[in-house]
Amino acid sequence: MRPPTLANLASGLAGIGLTAWLLLPGALSAQSVQDQLPEMGTAAQATLSLEDEYRIGRMVMRGLRDSGAIMEDPEVSEYMQSLGLRLSSLAHDGNRNFNFFLVSDSAINAFALPGGFIGIHSGLLLETNKESELAAVLAHEVAHVTQRHIARGLENQARANLVSTAATLAAILIGAMAGGSSDATIGAVTAAQNLAIQSQINFTREHEYEADRVGIGLLHTAGFDPTSMASFFDTMGRRTQLGPDRVPELLRTHPVTSARIAEARGRANQIGATVVAPDSLSYALTKERVRVLNTPPGVDPRAYYKSLTENEPDLSLAQIYGQALAQFMAGDAAAAIPTFTRLRDQHPEVLQFHTALGQAQLSAGQTKAALDTLERARVLAPRNVPITVRYGEALLQAGRPKRAHEVLLDLFNNVPPSQEQIRMTAIAANAAGDVADAYSYMAEYHIMGGDLPLAINQLELALSVPNLSDVQRAKFLARLKELREALPKERARMERATQQRPAPPGG
Repeated sequence: MRPPTLANLASGLAGIGLTAWLLLPGALSAQSVQDQLPEMGTAAQATLSLEDEYRIGRMVMRGLRDSGAIMEDPEVSEYMQSLGLRLSSLAHDGNRNFNFFLVSDSAINAFALPGGFIGIHSGLLLETNKESELAAVLAHEVAHVTQRHIARGLENQARANLVSTAATLAAILIGAMAGGSSDATIGAVTAAQNLAIQSQINFTREHEYEADRVGIGLLHTAGFDPTSMASFFDTMGRRTQLGPDRVPELLRTHPVTSARIAEARGRANQIGATVVAPDSLSYALTKERVRVLNTPPGVDPRAYYKSLTENEPDLSLAQIYGQALAQFMAGDAAAAIPTFTRLRDQHPEVLQFHTALGQAQLSAGQTKAALDTLERARVLAPRNVPITVRYGEALLQAGRPKRAHEVLLDLFNNVPPSQEQIRMTAIAANAAGDVADAYSYMAEYHIMGGDLPLAINQLELALSVPNLSDVQRAKFLARLKELREALPKERARMERATQQRPAPPGG
């Protein structure tokens, strides 16, 4: 997947009429290090409430999703969310709704958005050598969120424009993924919005040290190697010796000094013995899956595994999976089916093998076999998200949209859905002729994305569909009433935020 261009996102944002205000994630300024955790006092909360943080993060996510930056793969998303929640559930203030996602970008970087949205670039995942290293980066970003570093960074600002914060942050992230320089990105945002960038918020050095400290504690408690944070940053630091053009983006946004590495290593050693669990197979499988899915356009994903077998005839289980996945992604699904079948039969407890086999069979035109494979998997893991989504895809391709709608709706009603799951449920409902339900699902899709006017529009369309049942009409009307009551409050809040623009520096 090619990184989206800044112009794509900026043009979309310009239509919303948002004010431009700069929020750079991860930038550092030199400040003294404090050993004690700062008070989570009223200043941060008065500047930016938890609700405001979530609104900003949700709006940025909408921009990222609309631009195609997020890797919408059920198997990858399931692993990232599972690993992230294993850490965040142990954190102070970890009861907030965290959302962990993978960005389709080869840069070695990660970022935390307000509201608990944490992105990891595919390039960083592929750079890790063990699961504890990936967990270390996630733990560090979780700490940025739970310690409310963005809100605390706003303490010196008289007022905060949350709408423009979201707009500009999204544009900066997308611009960075597109490979533009920071100056060019800022210029493009300014031009697109036709307003001056007035302020910059940095994660201070104090915040970075604090995120290290909190993150190391999370690693220890979750059963990961607490020294992995120092070792991974140390490995990244060595790459700077290869020249300025080889410096990972992670070190540009999270600068690391030898003192910081020593501090992290010393703190990890002081924790005491940690019972470190071995790397999960899911980590290795996800890494190979991302490697294949992240193959640049025009490049044959099989080439990597061909060169690998020339040097290492005995591939690991995950590499065998990756090799078959590369065959499937290269258009040779028939060649991948025997490998996936063998893996599934030898390791029936590994759900990724079931979904990969079902996908390959479906791609090869073996629709009945794909349905059998995925139905068998659903018995092993009812309401598992990747299995249910793949089964829904197979049912749609088999011309059974009614059943697809039933299966996906059951998942929707029992497991907190992602936006992509809601969209797919709407597609299935529409294909099944359940048009009113399809509109109502799309209303939920837009609610999750923070676009209440579009959600209202979808519900109005649902109510206009002929022959609604009494239950449907009552449900749609109740939801519509709820949204119409919420919309003026939302607009008033946004208007106040737009009017309360921070004064220019020195003003």
